[in-house]
Amino acid sequence: MRFCKYHALGNDYLVLDARHNRLPSAAERRRLCDRHFGLGSDGVLWGPLPANSPEFERLAEEAGVTDLNGAMAGLRIFNPDGGEAEKSGNGLRIFARFLFDQGMLFDAPVRLLTLGGLVEVQVLAGGQAVRVDMGRVSFQAGDIPVAGETGEVLQRSLHSGGREFIYSAATIGNPHCVVVIDDDSVDLADLVCSYGPGLECHERFPRRTNVQFMRIHDRETIEIAIWERGAGYTLASGSSASACAAVARRLGLVEAAVTVRSPGGELRIMVDENFGVVLEGAVTAVADGEARDEMLAYAYP
Repeated sequence: MRFCKYHALGNDYLVLDARHNRLPSAAERRRLCDRHFGLGSDGVLWGPLPANSPEFERLAEEAGVTDLNGAMAGLRIFNPDGGEAEKSGNGLRIFARFLFDQGMLFDAPVRLLTLGGLVEVQVLAGGQAVRVDMGRVSFQAGDIPVAGETGEVLQRSLHSGGREFIYSAATIGNPHCVVVIDDDSVDLADLVCSYGPGLECHERFPRRTNVQFMRIHDRETIEIAIWERGAGYTLASGSSASACAAVARRLGLVEAAVTVRSPGGELRIMVDENFGVVLEGAVTAVADGEARDEMLAYAYP
């Protein structure tokens, strides 16, 4: 099984070219992502799925997208636990860089189909950076979804791990739970590692959720730490940065243009008046190689 590996601010993915690789099973995806028994990554990207192919049409049906509006190809995104993710800002940037490296994409914007809907991507600076139009953020309970809530889920209360949290919820094709932290002495990474697992699987979130703890530095800069659904603690996440910037904007804490800092680096986010989000950040090529059948078949001790 041939692969290409990239990272976006330390958030790394394995790209499996769907033109040459079958879709690995959930167990194989878990093995590929394992950092001790496999190749190690924060997820697997399987694509491109050519427009009008059976796999593309199946993805469009699952995504509920009927107006494909000139989509170039489809992409399926998988977490290290083997489950599928609707959308990933970093994954999309990495996949756009992969298409660029394969000579399939140049510097003009193109549209890609994901389980979370259509997304526009554009390669910049000769592949060193990628811009992604992530779509519109919704804070509505029914869209995210959030059980037991109605209307916009902003600054609501829930209990987890013996503690009360004031949270806001959002979706940008996948669900997010954002907690603003005012105490400058608290380490956000420690906090999200302690409480992220419980919040991810809280009964309030029937599809589980991505979790972010966010600190506002000023009206143009925020800092976040991320517990990713199906992946755990991660150094960066494009959809998490987008959701946090949109929540901060909706709460009146930041301007439209925001720098989002995470342990892996910085993303630039633009949030318009309708909470449409565009993000821009770096992508780095890591390696090309072949995953051996022996590795995929090895039984854990």
